[in-house]
Amino acid sequence: MGTLRSAAAWGGALWALLLATLGCSAGQPLGGEPTCTAQPLAKYSITFTGKWSQASFPKQYPMFRPPAQWSSLLGAAHSPDYSLWRKGQYVSNGLRDFAERGEAWALMREMEAAGEKLQSVHGVFSGPAVPSGTGQTSAEFEAHSRHSLFATVPQDTVTEITASSPSHPANSFYYPRLKSLPPIATVTLARLPQSPRAFPPAPGLGGGGNEVADSLPAPETPLDCEVSLWSSWGLCAGPCGQPGAKSRTRYVRARPANHGAPCPGLEEEAPCVPDNCV
Repeated sequence: MGTLRSAAAWGGALWALLLATLGCSAGQPLGGEPTCTAQPLAKYSITFTGKWSQASFPKQYPMFRPPAQWSSLLGAAHSPDYSLWRKGQYVSNGLRDFAERGEAWALMREMEAAGEKLQSVHGVFSGPAVPSGTGQTSAEFEAHSRHSLFATVPQDTVTEITASSPSHPANSFYYPRLKSLPPIATVTLARLPQSPRAFPPAPGLGGGGNEVADSLPAPETPLDCEVSLWSSWGLCAGPCGQPGAKSRTRYVRARPANHGAPCPGLEEEAPCVPDNCV
């Protein structure tokens, strides 16, 4: 099973990728017939929770054109010989279109083709997009109940997705006061009871899968004031032959938020002696 979700960011787009594999037993031969069709299928729910808010990431938070948002949830239950993406390898054209533009049709055709030719994809599932930076979307799917991932982790699993901690002040996720950044999203994987009447709704969702919930609480991340470098000193002003003063200025690059450090002075003066008297 692979899932991918994307978010529009300031000055462009921030795309993030989550990939996991679910399928038949590890001993299944590559390209062979699935060995787990005779075993009962287990039903699972996957819930993506976006936590990208102005309170959690106030620096350069995208408000419009485009605002902070997450794309639709798309994944597949498949055998071990198939993957949507592998680390260190180029992505397919369909996955590239989904990550860069949020268009899922080419990726869905690729998964369907793998299911028809290789018998590797056993089912495709999807969930609606989240139109803001915070909210939830979920989907339900079936996979082999004896998969090693669920045999070792019987209870619900929650995976946090965090942005990298950049070292440059111009980056939107540069928060030097924080030892670690808060999660930008979480993915919850849960096994559902076999009875269709006993399916619990995903956390935060009123009616179960394939829904979107907004206005989730988010932690407040302090943002310190950021100022530019000082300008060069101006001309020395004052009466000829007497001590004068010169000044330099700087401007605010980012205003403080969530109880961050206030802005320092934006103007500075220094004594001088006029060197050009008229």
